Amino acid sequence: MEAIVLSSNINVEVNGHQIALPPGSTLGDAINESQAPYREGTAIGILKKDEGGKSGAIIDYVVKTSKGDFRIELEDNSSSAAIWAEHFNEYEGIRVRWDSRDAVAFGPFAADIVPTHSSLSLNKYDVVLGAGGLDPNNTHMIIALEDHSSEYGTPEDGVFGKVVSGISILSELGSGDSIVSIEPVMEWEETGEHICTTDLDTVVENGFRIFTYIEVEIDPRAPAGAEHFFALTRHGTFDVEFASSSFISDHSLHGEMCTFENFDPRTRGSVWVRTVGYGSGKMFIARDDRPASIMHSVVGHVSHGIELVQMAEAEQKLMVKTYPEPLWLLGLSLKEAEEKLSALGIELVKKGYAEDDAVIVEQNPGNTIDVLREGKVEVTGVSDSKLVRIKLYDDLAPKTLDFFRHAIDLQFKPVGALPIMMTYEDTYIFKAEKAAEKYKEIFPENVPQGKVEGGELGVTNQAAKRHGMVGVKLNDDDMFGPTGEKFTSTNIIGRILEPEKLKGMKDGDVMYVIEDTGSDQ
Repeated sequence: MEAIVLSSNINVEVNGHQIALPPGSTLGDAINESQAPYREGTAIGILKKDEGGKSGAIIDYVVKTSKGDFRIELEDNSSSAAIWAEHFNEYEGIRVRWDSRDAVAFGPFAADIVPTHSSLSLNKYDVVLGAGGLDPNNTHMIIALEDHSSEYGTPEDGVFGKVVSGISILSELGSGDSIVSIEPVMEWEETGEHICTTDLDTVVENGFRIFTYIEVEIDPRAPAGAEHFFALTRHGTFDVEFASSSFISDHSLHGEMCTFENFDPRTRGSVWVRTVGYGSGKMFIARDDRPASIMHSVVGHVSHGIELVQMAEAEQKLMVKTYPEPLWLLGLSLKEAEEKLSALGIELVKKGYAEDDAVIVEQNPGNTIDVLREGKVEVTGVSDSKLVRIKLYDDLAPKTLDFFRHAIDLQFKPVGALPIMMTYEDTYIFKAEKAAEKYKEIFPENVPQGKVEGGELGVTNQAAKRHGMVGVKLNDDDMFGPTGEKFTSTNIIGRILEPEKLKGMKDGDVMYVIEDTGSDQ
């Protein structure tokens, strides 16, 4: 008589959540069963069992509170850090004792510290131990919310750590909130016990830990850097063009300048942008700790999925989520904007055209951090007839499109502005307000062959004196390009999908354009 073998499920972890699957299940099955965030074509990290991937060195701690999580990185050679490392699990359950504009304190608890009367200067997000009344049995963990100085009864070693992620919840903590748990984060160690793949048919095994995305928490001190990162990841991915033992980098916005804002250490998981010199505009995510640099501005920190960052390889794409998400209103109707902002408690101030067919083409403040900080945003509307969808030929004219997007700010905004310089017969000539042709090359690329089709967008290349002009003809032409130049001086960059909207426009009007990223029409 044959024995009957009953198969049992395997257990895997997807983005920190345990699920059970039948033997022989694939990576795709795990994603479907867990309903994990996933973007088609992005790489997924798999850490095999617990036999490798982490060393015994603890580098920071995740503090889970009733309001959310934040992460503390300890200072080296600090006696207070040593006390924390030895007793951190005893601090679970302690509550917010007091909070102010400058700081929030958890406690009290007993700690083996020697408090002093000295006033201590703290930088924003520094963490210290302080004894109320100079009594070590009345010790608190104090987190600075602003730069300030105060007498907290701190020991001589002063600051023992810094909050490196979860910054947004600190100001929300108050009476009644408490520490739920504290978890040490182990240092990553290259062991070969992992894979990073786009193959959803990969068979998963019991104990696999799967990571499908990374989440980046934006630092509120870097509003311009945040917009740079939002633009870089507008399609939901971080494109790994270079990977080293120290960092991965995305070069999509190489050459685009970004303001320096945040001089912070580039700890593991930090996201930063190079702001000067060769490589300006490139974005990086740290795989290990690096010092602060006057050439690199820190814009955020990976709050989920650092394991995927560690496993990623060059030429792979990683799915990215951000907190907060970008507040881009351009291209939306006023009704859509109102619904979006109402959910966030943000006031919408309307300017310009405000009828039922109005679409937004400008917003002020222009960046997400300032909108959230002010709780109010002013928008300018125009008639939908002035917003034109365009299809751009990235495969055929990549260099010219680098110029075009830069000239009308499509690199950083959903909607670009093209002022009409002149119109004649069926031809419309535009001149971007930003003179990008002075520093962006426009070599001949995708020049017409035989004829130009009506609706095609053209840019005058450097073979002609007036290079940088943009044009479109509504009808086919077998002699001249969209800007009125001969074919050899014309680069075709795309086409207008709603040419009928141009018929009502005249000299001095502005045509607003929005990219169509769907299927060709």
